[in-house]
Amino acid sequence: MADRDPTIDAAGAARCPGATWGDILALDGRPVPPFLAEERYQYLGSDPIPAARYTDMAFQRLENDRMWPNVWQFAARDEDLPEPGDYIVYENAGRSFLVVRQDDGGVKAMHNVCLHRGRKLRTEDGTSDQFQCPFHGFTWAKTGALKEIPCAWDFTHLTQRDMSLPEAEVARWQGYIFLRENAGGPGIEDYLAPLPEFFQRWRHDQCTTAIWVGKVVPANWKVTMEAFMEAWHTIVTHPQLLPFTGDANTSYNIYGDNVNVAYTPFGVMSPHVDPAGKEQQWIVDEFIKYNGRSADNYEDSPYAVTVPDGMSARRALGEAMRRNFVKSFGHPDLHEQATDVEMLDGLVYNVFPHFAPWGGYMPNIVYRWRPGSDPDHCLMEVRILVRVPEGEPMPRGVPMKLLRPDQPWSAAPELGVLGHVFDQDMDNLPYVQDGLKVSKNGEVQLGDYQEIRIRQFHQTLEKYVGAG
Repeated sequence: MADRDPTIDAAGAARCPGATWGDILALDGRPVPPFLAEERYQYLGSDPIPAARYTDMAFQRLENDRMWPNVWQFAARDEDLPEPGDYIVYENAGRSFLVVRQDDGGVKAMHNVCLHRGRKLRTEDGTSDQFQCPFHGFTWAKTGALKEIPCAWDFTHLTQRDMSLPEAEVARWQGYIFLRENAGGPGIEDYLAPLPEFFQRWRHDQCTTAIWVGKVVPANWKVTMEAFMEAWHTIVTHPQLLPFTGDANTSYNIYGDNVNVAYTPFGVMSPHVDPAGKEQQWIVDEFIKYNGRSADNYEDSPYAVTVPDGMSARRALGEAMRRNFVKSFGHPDLHEQATDVEMLDGLVYNVFPHFAPWGGYMPNIVYRWRPGSDPDHCLMEVRILVRVPEGEPMPRGVPMKLLRPDQPWSAAPELGVLGHVFDQDMDNLPYVQDGLKVSKNGEVQLGDYQEIRIRQFHQTLEKYVGAG
């Protein structure tokens, strides 16, 4: 047998000089869950990605026909439809569904199309015990069963046919509602693995949607999503974050085909910042000014966090955010187990193809991306989940605020400084889309380590649509 090429083993092994993710975890004030310290990186090759995957309408049709109908899609959260008869209209990749709460507390997802002449039954979310077509009045119960045919004497041929609304598969996990158009394939627990194990600590089912903002972005959904799958663009795109963000210290891990994660430490200086003359208090002050996940999302926010002598900025911030967590939400049992990592850091998971929940205990950001009707646009949504105070009922989630095309993310003041961070990303994305269209070599080159999540995504996408 021929000797193995030694460069294969070396590929993907390089890391940014300086403190590693493991070094940062070792300084935590509490025992860190082992899964946060586990490295699950795997070198997946260095081949370029075809630029046409982002620009070609024929490739988008392949995604719509071969991928989207066969994957679990994040469609809603429980607090979006808490009462029987509540429904949301979920539209994606050329399909439209009614996701409806049933009398027994369960959820059904049905194709949002009248089986008479094809009109959409609903165009907006709402509450109803039935769905009557506004065109001719064909009516279905909220279960999807046919309830009434006007002028039934003229449709006796339909009595021999099943006229129930076609259903999609539905699955629920930690307050999230998923649908899959075509039956078959792994159940939701297997599809999401290892999230069901990891998120046992963070319990998103104890949270509700407090903020939800969407915006149509003039770039492909993958271009937009991939901007949130690596942290090292911070050095140029988000320089205000460098004083407290270990951008190049990020740990990247992949799990099978469907799940990946970036663990980005906060409360530490970027390796790209000269530490000379920089005090730990400076890190804290910059964090509170510019970090969208800091405790300024709550009442009594720790704007005046002072770093005691001999204590790190991370430790001081972690302690302040733990105190505020218990004061705002109760759950004192979490106070003792919550690590600095879980209070501070960006634990950003992605589930193929379009669902990205943050782990940890403080406001949990949840991203979702949906393709537009052409490859040049997508809908990006940002939810922020907050934990419901102990002993209080689960409130209904807020509806999505859809920004106009001319409005920046910062036009949604509820996003705080996150809106300005997203606007910085938007300054890049339309020009990425334009550049991909005119690329001379038609290729996208990826880093072996820092962009491994993007490569894993594309290799999974290939399994559905092919490698063209």
